[in-house]
Amino acid sequence: MSPPAAQPALDLLDAHLEALWDGADLPLPADPAGPAEGREGELFRWTLGRLRSIPREPEDAYRREIGGLVEEFRSRRCPWNAAALRLLNDSYTFVGTGPRRHEDWAHDALAVLHRSVPDPRGWLRLDWNRTDTARHTDTAYPFTPPTASEFPARLHPLTADAAVAAVAIMTEEWQAEPAPLRSRPDRAAALADARTLLSRYGPAARYWTNATAAAADPSRDFITAGLRGTLSHSFVTSEYVNGLNLFDDLGLIAVSDAEVGVFWSFGAY
Repeated sequence: MSPPAAQPALDLLDAHLEALWDGADLPLPADPAGPAEGREGELFRWTLGRLRSIPREPEDAYRREIGGLVEEFRSRRCPWNAAALRLLNDSYTFVGTGPRRHEDWAHDALAVLHRSVPDPRGWLRLDWNRTDTARHTDTAYPFTPPTASEFPARLHPLTADAAVAAVAIMTEEWQAEPAPLRSRPDRAAALADARTLLSRYGPAARYWTNATAAAADPSRDFITAGLRGTLSHSFVTSEYVNGLNLFDDLGLIAVSDAEVGVFWSFGAY
């Protein structure tokens, strides 16, 4: 999947919407500059029209409406965003991509985990803990990632098909999953969305997971095992923070010559 043309106006609009969603009081300029023609221009004008129609009060309702608008805007912006939202937006996950800058890509993966780099294409990041107060003292929360030198002991290579399945089962719940992916009627659609997400990194991408079973089998059948049947080397904090206990996790790291993508699912109570 090739990167889109530069879209600075849409990037600025995305940042503006996210700031409003976080509670910032930012009035829109009377005539903001944006793309004039094409699909990008239509999306820009549609989003501004929706934004201007949302009542500012009551504040909690306004922020809910803004959250819905952010999701719709990002979904319409590109197919990759839409696939990420369909597949993983309703589960406790983290999805982020950063630039590849080091021969040892573990340093680039750590930058993504610490949210210290933006998505190189301006695409979606899914981050339940984006505004969590725990991030004030620990930028990687809910991760407690190993050092770059410790990555080889915590991660195992996967085939491309196994990587797709690992991302797809992140739609499942860690506890009391009523319908594992292997038995769902939308299994094929979930796998198709997972392929869309990983296609971003190209046919030469390499994949690693913290699932322990992959040490003996890089073609691990994640669909049959399911999320609850997947043990892993933990990358998450053991601290009890803000009333939340993290008890399990499954991660996938995708590496290309240009980008490093991180996909993670968390079990919590």
